[in-house]
Amino acid sequence: MTGLFADLLQLLPTLWWPFCRFIAALTVAPLLGEAMTPARVRIGAALALAVAALPALRGTPAIDPFSLYGIAVAFEQAIIGLVFGLAFQLVMAVLSLLGFLVSSQMGLSMAVMNDPGSGNSSDVVSTLLYLLGALVFFALDGHLVLIQVVYASFQSWPIGDGIDALSLKTLALSLGWVLAAAILLALPAVFATFVVQIGFGLINRVAPALNLFSLGFPVVTLFGLGTLGLIVRFVPEHYLRLSGQVLTMLDTLLGHAHG
Repeated sequence: MTGLFADLLQLLPTLWWPFCRFIAALTVAPLLGEAMTPARVRIGAALALAVAALPALRGTPAIDPFSLYGIAVAFEQAIIGLVFGLAFQLVMAVLSLLGFLVSSQMGLSMAVMNDPGSGNSSDVVSTLLYLLGALVFFALDGHLVLIQVVYASFQSWPIGDGIDALSLKTLALSLGWVLAAAILLALPAVFATFVVQIGFGLINRVAPALNLFSLGFPVVTLFGLGTLGLIVRFVPEHYLRLSGQVLTMLDTLLGHAHG
């Protein structure tokens, strides 16, 4: 029993490094890192995944986790996990930004509800689109793909080898296409409501006696909802395309780090 207990104590430092990487990735991952997922679930899942990742850690040098170098390595694993988690979070950010742009243009930004995912208040359209993205995320087994990517990263970014600065720069530059993708999806609704508002402006010049403030709001909202209904059909396809772009970016990062 003493020998088994001693073996377990020697195994704990080995489990600590993959645990730091997995818990960081799950903390910022879509849905899994939201407030609706209990912290105990994330910790238990990260611990189970750390045990499953032990075969990929063969040849890892022994590092004292209580030393200064061990603390630096723990931060290194956390940053690598955050990189992969944030890469998958970028696609969900597109849907949230799309909902914010559309709701602001059609006048529904005042319809605010409590978001159980983030714990903050958000508009209804953003919440609905985020839930649609969550369904597509699990339908595509996005959580399994995230785990597979983090597991493969132990071969490309071994423990204690440092962080590639070019990889962090590539992830930071990827934030640009998040805004571009959201604007591309929101452009039809924004243009439709803009045309309606111009039309009401011209009517107001012709017939100033009409109360266009009470008439214009429901008409703009109606046109915005109709355009949003047409946009929602293409959201899953667009989500799949963006996910493929994220996976290509991650494959490039892992290949560059491995090379």
